[in-house]
Amino acid sequence: MLARQVRQRAIRPSTALSRQPEVLSSLQIRRNATAEAGENKSGHISVTSNEGILFFQSLIPINFQWLNRCTWVLDSKRSSILKNEEKFESIGAASPHKVVQDAVKNSKLGLGNVEVLEVLPRLKEGGAFVKFRHDEATDSASVAEAVRQHLKAKRIRPFWNPFTRVRAGLVLGRPWVEDLFRMPSRRLKVEFLPSRPGAEAAELTQEQLYSFFRPYGKLADIVPQASDSKVLPRHAYVDFARVGRAILAKNCLHGYGVSEAQGGGKLGTIFRLSYEKKQRYGWIKDWLFGHPRIVIPALAALIAGITVSIFDPLRTFSIRAHITRNFHIEDNAIFKWFKTQGEDLINKVRLLGQAVDAGEPGMQVVWDDRKGEIEQIRSWLMETADTFIIVQGPRGSGKKELVLDHALQHKREAHRVLVVDCKPIQEARGDAATIAAAANQVGYRPVFSWLNNVSGLMDLAAQGMTGVKAGFSETLENQLSKIWNNTATALKDIALEGRRKDDPDAGLSDDEYLEAHPERRPVVVVDNFLHKSSEPGAAMVYDKLAEWAARLTTSNLAHVIFLTNDVSFSKSLSKALPDRVFRTIPLGDCSPQTAKRYVINHLDFDAVMDDKALKNQGNEEKRLTPSQKREDLPVKEIIEQSASEILKMFLLLGNESREWTPQQAWTLVRNLAHSNALRYNEMLLLDAYKSGGEKALAALEQAELISVQSLNGRPYSIKPGKPVYTPAFKRLLDDKVLTAKMDMAVLGETIGNENKSIDKYEQELRLLAELPKTPGELNDRMYWLLGKIASSQKKIEELERESAGKKKILQTEY
Repeated sequence: MLARQVRQRAIRPSTALSRQPEVLSSLQIRRNATAEAGENKSGHISVTSNEGILFFQSLIPINFQWLNRCTWVLDSKRSSILKNEEKFESIGAASPHKVVQDAVKNSKLGLGNVEVLEVLPRLKEGGAFVKFRHDEATDSASVAEAVRQHLKAKRIRPFWNPFTRVRAGLVLGRPWVEDLFRMPSRRLKVEFLPSRPGAEAAELTQEQLYSFFRPYGKLADIVPQASDSKVLPRHAYVDFARVGRAILAKNCLHGYGVSEAQGGGKLGTIFRLSYEKKQRYGWIKDWLFGHPRIVIPALAALIAGITVSIFDPLRTFSIRAHITRNFHIEDNAIFKWFKTQGEDLINKVRLLGQAVDAGEPGMQVVWDDRKGEIEQIRSWLMETADTFIIVQGPRGSGKKELVLDHALQHKREAHRVLVVDCKPIQEARGDAATIAAAANQVGYRPVFSWLNNVSGLMDLAAQGMTGVKAGFSETLENQLSKIWNNTATALKDIALEGRRKDDPDAGLSDDEYLEAHPERRPVVVVDNFLHKSSEPGAAMVYDKLAEWAARLTTSNLAHVIFLTNDVSFSKSLSKALPDRVFRTIPLGDCSPQTAKRYVINHLDFDAVMDDKALKNQGNEEKRLTPSQKREDLPVKEIIEQSASEILKMFLLLGNESREWTPQQAWTLVRNLAHSNALRYNEMLLLDAYKSGGEKALAALEQAELISVQSLNGRPYSIKPGKPVYTPAFKRLLDDKVLTAKMDMAVLGETIGNENKSIDKYEQELRLLAELPKTPGELNDRMYWLLGKIASSQKKIEELERESAGKKKILQTEY
């Protein structure tokens, strides 16, 4: 029925099609009569009773339809293509004009005279309209069938898609030729319009729509409008399996009038077709938003994967550049030359051309005194032992200068030293600041520390939606672990960068090579370890740092040197390496002789410079140096100041949170004033240290009153915390009133302890005396208790007599 209707409409065109009164006889004249927007930009193509229109599909690629939006580039090119049929046919898969001529010529249908009047390219739809004229003995449907048979026989395939072929169809309706930015799609929206104003249109069923659209290609679905929908005009959606078939159907059936016999109602119904973007991925969006418990963790894993694959290599490269100083301007040869020239110029104009020592005067004396420690560190760095090197000493003892400027001077010149300062990390406020500080110490970039706060908010929102955390935000512990792990990777690269394939040990694995060559390992110096270790959260930071350092040493990736003021470093580091003995270098103040030489050099430095200036001016006057003018160099103010500090911090009653008593501190002061070193275990036998003695000694060492020396990990001697404390202790003993007061406190505590012992002995004797009959076996025990009571009583009497003498001093002295 549809084929018969086609032939009838070809012979008697629909009233919806306008007629053109004149017919042009020249193809060249008519060829350029219609633009992409239709005749006179009306959006339509006019035909007469003996004219028809074909639409050819798949002439040019529709995958480039997005280029239509670039009007500023394509306007001139598109105009030239539309005005010149030869240009369009040269870029297309076939020439529509030639196809029609060949089809008519080779057709067996007995077609009369057929003339191609115009070819109208449709760039965004990948096809073209072909307007032709036939004689009275031929109809448009026969011409269309001849073209279809010809294309089916020839099977013209475009080079860009060999799985499809060029097809053509007769335009049955009134095509809308528009140049809007409406791109083709597989879905067509079919609107049902009345044939005249005020009339009613019939809504076609799915079966009826199938009969109209199926000849143009395989249909995927037909979606009618909901029966309760109020949207007008009524419509339906027709989904094609391929977009090319939808283009063909849209251009052939747009404006087609459905008769009453075809289901269009008494007055007929007209199709209005338009492309409709089908939401092909709507179900994906709905599923994603409908399953947040699955999607959010998967998204977090995806983000983590991207971070690892993209940012981690950049961060490792940045850390390596930070250690090797590849991009530091200070190490640039040109910069060094200008710096050297500038320093030479400054030195020449200073002090009338005298030679100026750039270093601090007298410091060489100090380093000569500590040459043994410097050589010890260097020898440890040449060994393969996987343990920590700890340089411990009070503030101002020169730990950092000793290690970096002297022991590791050769390593620093080779750019194989990484310094991690714990002070800025520990003093940072908040997780983001702590992460940024840790990253800055090792050159970890890029670092998005601020994203931690944003991720926390996202995690909170996800928890509100799903009831569980999504894992977007990471804890401070995890972030620090990432920084240390990337740093370990960079250190390994540095350790292996000098390895070659022709080396004698080229057959060794990386781990075996690093174990065999400890000199190749870089050095990590952890400065200010356990700085403010009592602050909240400090334990976690230092524990992670110690664990990372343990991995470096046990994996032979680097040597690790800790610089710390805290004497309790072993408690923190033993968690990371519980089965290792640490190599420790305790640093204190220099010896008195070295300190004296250092002070003399400082005093005489300016005088020596002035003498050189006088000699340069021809003045041979010789003057005594400041040290030569002084009869002695003891500095009493320093001793008195140290004595006052000891008195205030350790001896006077103060903070109850102290882990030592004034009596315990005074016992050390008195004994160290007469001896430079005390036996550690002997001190624990004294009355003042019988209860909690080791804890008190550790606290006093932490407070820097004393320095505990260790041998093979065992404490064996006690020395003053600073050399200046020895004369300060003697200065305190010279104060008779203070000595009497503190001795009375110690004697009172000892008397109290003896009285407690007597009470304990008497209580046990009382229990034995209450027995009905005392067994003979308890006689020895009773005599032992009686002897203890007598001994303690005798000791109490002696202590009271001594205390009485101290009391007289307090009563007579100020």
